[in-house]
Amino acid sequence: MQIEALKIYCDVVRCHSFSRGAEENGVLQSSVSQAVQNIEETLGITLIDRSRRPWAVTEEGKVFYDGCREVVDRYLEVVAAVKNRRASVDSVIRVAAIYSVNFADMGRDVDRFNRLHPDAKVEVEYAHPDRVWERVLSGEVNLGILSFPDERKGMSVIPWREEPMVLACRRNHRFARLKSFDVKQLADETLVGFDTDLVIWKKIDRFLKDHGVEANVMLRFDNIEAIKRAVEAGSGVALLPRPTLENEVELGTLAAVPLANGGFSRPVGIIHRKGRKLYANTEAFIEVLQNGGSAKPARNGNGNGAHENGEMRGVRPRRGKARR
Repeated sequence: MQIEALKIYCDVVRCHSFSRGAEENGVLQSSVSQAVQNIEETLGITLIDRSRRPWAVTEEGKVFYDGCREVVDRYLEVVAAVKNRRASVDSVIRVAAIYSVNFADMGRDVDRFNRLHPDAKVEVEYAHPDRVWERVLSGEVNLGILSFPDERKGMSVIPWREEPMVLACRRNHRFARLKSFDVKQLADETLVGFDTDLVIWKKIDRFLKDHGVEANVMLRFDNIEAIKRAVEAGSGVALLPRPTLENEVELGTLAAVPLANGGFSRPVGIIHRKGRKLYANTEAFIEVLQNGGSAKPARNGNGNGAHENGEMRGVRPRRGKARR
C-alpha cells in the first residue's frame, strides 16, 4: 500500500469530496476512486459507503482515517525536512584552496557568483595542499583547488587554468629590461628555489635540464611568499607562476619577465570526491570559475598569491618553517 494512496484517501475524507481529493493530488477523479477502491480491497473492509447520498465514511473508515492521517502527516514532515536539508546543504559551497591561488581573482569570482546566486554563498579556506586533498576526500568541503592535481582514488579532477611560469627578478636587475628571457641565461645565475621534494621544483628542475641548464640554487623555501621576499632582497632570481607576482609587479618591487622558451606553465585544477552529488549551486560555482575572468588561461590578476606548500602527492608540512 503506497503512501500516496493513503494521502489520497485522507484528502477525500477531509474534503468530503472525490473531486477535491483529485485536485489536491493533481490526478483524475477516476484515479482517486481507483486508489480508494484498491485500499478497500487490500483491507477487505468498506471505508466509504457509496450507497448513501451523499456518501458517508464508515466507522472503520473513520478509524483508518485517523491512523492514516498521522502516518501521512509524519511522512510529509520527513519529506519537508529532507528537502530543507538539501536546500541548506546547497546554499553554502565550501571550498578549500592552496595558498598560492590568486586571492584577488578568487574574490572576484566569489563576488560574481554571489551576485548571480543571492540564495547561496561560497566559503573559501586556504590550506596546505595535503590538507586540501584530505578535506575534499572526507567530505568536509565540496571542492578543492590545487596546482598540479593528479588523479587519485575516489577523486575527480576538473582542469581549470594554466598559469605561465616567468622569471622573477628585482626591477634593477639586468634581466628586468628584457622583453623575453631564455632559460639558458640562467647558467651563471643564482636561483632562489623551492624545496626539492615539492612537485613545482621537480617540474622546474626538469624544465631547466631539458634546456641544458643545471640549477645553481643557493636558497630554498617551501612557499612562494618567502621566495619573493628573498628575490626582493637580492638573493637571486626565481621561476614563479605569473599570477603570484601581480602585487609585486604593481608595486614595482619585482619584474616578471616572460620566458622565450614557451610551453612551461603551472596547471591548476578543481577537485571533488567521486560519487558525491554536486548540487546545482556547486555546479554553478564551477561554471563561474571556468567561465569567469580568472578562468581564462594565462590571465594576470593582481597577484596576492602566497604559499606553494608542496602541491603534490605525499608531501607533508615541514616543522619549524614559516608558512605565512
